[in-house]
Amino acid sequence: MAASSRSAREAKRRIQQMEAKRELRRDQEKRRKRDNMIAAGAGTAAVVLAVVLQLTAFAGNPTEEEFAAAEAGLSSPSASASPSAQATNGPNIPAADTAAGKTFTGDLVLNGSPLAVELDGTKAPQAAAVFKSLSDEGYFSAKSCHRLTTGETFGLLQCGASGPDGQGDPSYTWGPLENTPADNTYPAGTIAVARTGNNAFGNGKQFFIVYKDTVIPADSAGGYTVVGRVTSGLDVVSNIAAAGVTPGSSDTDGAPVEPVTIDSFSLK
Repeated sequence: MAASSRSAREAKRRIQQMEAKRELRRDQEKRRKRDNMIAAGAGTAAVVLAVVLQLTAFAGNPTEEEFAAAEAGLSSPSASASPSAQATNGPNIPAADTAAGKTFTGDLVLNGSPLAVELDGTKAPQAAAVFKSLSDEGYFSAKSCHRLTTGETFGLLQCGASGPDGQGDPSYTWGPLENTPADNTYPAGTIAVARTGNNAFGNGKQFFIVYKDTVIPADSAGGYTVVGRVTSGLDVVSNIAAAGVTPGSSDTDGAPVEPVTIDSFSLK
């Protein structure tokens, strides 16, 4: 009887030990999965943060406030994550119907070298109306092209800022977005409108010229309005890009080594 009791206790002890080992393995597996999820989440957040900061720079380099907001919420503090459908343009913005259905052609002269350009008022009437109006006013004369990117799949020259450091004009903003690429790809020669991040009515006076096929991920507002294209002379921008960007925080994104000035921008 005593032997049977000892055997029973020993069997019970072995079962308890086995259960304890299984529970330990389950806990270890849970911790491993949790750690993997945290690592993956951190990596994804880092990628998204980099994209947010890169796209925010289309309206000027990120401020400390924008950087902090990007880290905290991955959005610009000055832009709405869900652009209001009620947003309207101010009286200083030309009406879209002044360009609707029209094609404007002309020349953009950079550092004495002309690029032939074409704006499409059928696909982007509001954008075409804005840039036709600004060119007629002579706004672009003597403005600079302050930003150049030379990444493997991210090549553009951004122009038209109010100042040499990429300042925008807060009194001149408009929307909506038009003719944005569904696949986020902007072919070489594209002329598109720069804007503040996450804001469909954050377009202004700046534009960028894509000199090689470029992928720009859409943000919560969408993509970037393609207003036209360079029909000849794109090598002028490619040659500017070949000289590289000024040394700074990035080897592929900054001011052009060769300062670029808009001599004139005429459309008819």
